[in-house]
Amino acid sequence: MTIYDFTLTDNKGRSVPCRKFRGKILLIVNTATRCGFTPQYKALEALYQKYKEQGLEIIDIPCNQFLSQAPGSDQEIQSFCSLKYHTTFPRMKKADVNGAHELPLYKYLKSQQGFHGFGSGLKAMGMSLLMRQRDWHYQDNPDIKWNFTKFLVNREGAVVARFEPTTAMSEVEAGVAACLKAAT
Repeated sequence: MTIYDFTLTDNKGRSVPCRKFRGKILLIVNTATRCGFTPQYKALEALYQKYKEQGLEIIDIPCNQFLSQAPGSDQEIQSFCSLKYHTTFPRMKKADVNGAHELPLYKYLKSQQGFHGFGSGLKAMGMSLLMRQRDWHYQDNPDIKWNFTKFLVNREGAVVARFEPTTAMSEVEAGVAACLKAAT
């Protein structure tokens, strides 16, 4: 099984086979419109504009599983992202990333890149404390911990990195640039 074996549904209800992205660098992100990390949309759009001509695709999958921070319909989410952050990358239908109803793609992504911690700094410490309140053993499973977790997929379809929402966008960009460079 590879990432190209999965199919997503876009925010208009159309099927999007992941094989459509074969040969691209993918950054797959679970997002939310009312989260402390929501301003990352601005950095994601900047990254997309900078690297899309070189083969980067960002796949936005809104998720309402974390304190209901992605309320609203798919159209309302699209309008919010377009108007507030001017995003132009593909947005999928709102979906679960953990649990009984999680997207099969997310089960695969998590099997390829598990949770390795939130890193260091105040945001990382805050996320660790929040997670401990919810699940003392949160570090022991690959589940998505919060909104704006990112998976980086190279041109061959290998899931090469997982970035938690606390990871600096400069580190995410470095990962994208390294994948693009390796592919040339």
